[in-house]
Amino acid sequence: MLISAPASGQGKTTVTAALAYYHRQQGLRVRVFKTGPDFIDPQILAYACGQPVYQLDLWMMGEAHCRELLFLAAGEADLILIEGVMGLFDGDSSSADLAQALAVPVAAVIDAQGMAQTFAAVAFGLAHYRPQLAFVGVIANKVGSAGHARLLQEALPADMPLLAAMSRDEAVGLPSRHLGLWQAEEIGDLDARLARAAELLNSFTPCLLPEPVAFANVSTNPPPRLLQGKRIAVARDAAFSFLYQANLDCLQAMGAELVFFSPLVDGKLPEADSVYLPGGYPELHLQTLADNVPMKQALIDHHLAGKAIYAECGGFLYLLESLTDKDGHQAAMVGLLAGKAVMQTKLANLGMHSLQLELGEIRGHSFHFSKLDTALKPIAVSTAQRSFGHGEGFFRSGSLQASYLHLYFSYNPQLAAGFFSGLQSD
Repeated sequence: MLISAPASGQGKTTVTAALAYYHRQQGLRVRVFKTGPDFIDPQILAYACGQPVYQLDLWMMGEAHCRELLFLAAGEADLILIEGVMGLFDGDSSSADLAQALAVPVAAVIDAQGMAQTFAAVAFGLAHYRPQLAFVGVIANKVGSAGHARLLQEALPADMPLLAAMSRDEAVGLPSRHLGLWQAEEIGDLDARLARAAELLNSFTPCLLPEPVAFANVSTNPPPRLLQGKRIAVARDAAFSFLYQANLDCLQAMGAELVFFSPLVDGKLPEADSVYLPGGYPELHLQTLADNVPMKQALIDHHLAGKAIYAECGGFLYLLESLTDKDGHQAAMVGLLAGKAVMQTKLANLGMHSLQLELGEIRGHSFHFSKLDTALKPIAVSTAQRSFGHGEGFFRSGSLQASYLHLYFSYNPQLAAGFFSGLQSD
C-alpha cells in the first residue's frame, strides 16, 4: 500500500518505517519504495526494512520502469510499502497519480492531535476527492489516549477502517535539517526509535493491512553493456550519500565494477577508470574535506590522466575552488572547476528537470541551497518541469562533467554511460 497524508509533516516517514520495522519483526519480507526523487527518507526506510529502497516517479523514471521495479519486488516480498510525497494530491506527478497508474491501494496518515470527528471529515475528503483511487483506510498519528482512538474510529464511515492508531511519543520523532531528515547513520538511537514506533502502532487497536494486490509481469530491455570492463570509484560517506540505488544497479547492468571510497577519510582513490561524486552534505564537512589534501590531489591527477569524473550537486560543489557554509566559513575545495559556491538559508532551486545532451534526453531533479559564482560556460542548460524553477547549467571540462542535477541513469543508459566512459571534447 502507498502511505500518504493530507500534507507534509503528518508523520509519513515515521509511520512507514514503523510499519516496515513491525512487520519485519513478525517475520514478513518487507520492501519499501519512496515516491519522488528523495535520497534521505529512503535511508531511514532501508534501515527499517533491511533492504535497499528505490524511488518511484512517473515523470522521472517512466511508468514501465516503475511497474518493473514493483513486479520484481513483489516476487521476493510479502509486503510492499510505498511512502508518498507531500500531500496525497500535491504536485504534477502526485502520490495519487502514482497509486492510480500502478493500481496500488492508498492509506492516509493523519496527525490526530487536537481532532476528534474532524479526523473523519479529512479522511472522507481524501477518500472521495478522486473516486477512482483505491483508498483502503487511515492511520491516526499522535493519538492521545485509548478514548481518543475510540472517538476517531467511531467517527469514520463503516467502510473506512482505522488501520492503526499510533500513540503520541516525541521520542520516535526524526530530527531534520535544511534538506530534510537527518541521515540514518547520524541518528545514533535509530533502532530504538523505530522499535518504539513499531510498538506504538498497536497501542490501541491491532495493526491492519489491506487485501493483497497483484502486479502484472513487466520486463524492460536490459541496458547495453557499454561499461564492460570499466571500474568506477563511487564516493560514499557522510558528505556524499545522495545515491539512487537504481543508478548503481544501472551502472552494474552496463558492465561496470563499482568500488567505494570516502573523500572524508581516504588519502587516495581506488584504482579506477572513472569517478562518481554524488550529492550530499559537503557543507557540513567543510574543513575535513579541505584538509584532505591527498584526496584532492588524487582527483586532480585522475583528471590530468584523461580519466572520467562525473559529479552531481554536492559532488559538483566539491570540485569548485571554494565552498562557503551558511555561517560564512569558507574552505578550499578540489579546484578542478573555476568558481565558488556559497550556502544560503533559503532554497535556490527545487524541482524536476529535463537535460538534453548529444545522446538525447535524460531526466532528474534539482534541490539545493547554494548559490554558484562561476565564469564557466555550460554546454547545456536543463529545462525545469515547473514554471517557477530555473534551468541548471551542465558543465564539461575534458573528461569531467558536472552539474547541480541529480540524474536518473535508467531513463537514458546510453547517455549515462558517457559520463564514465572517458575523454570528452570541451
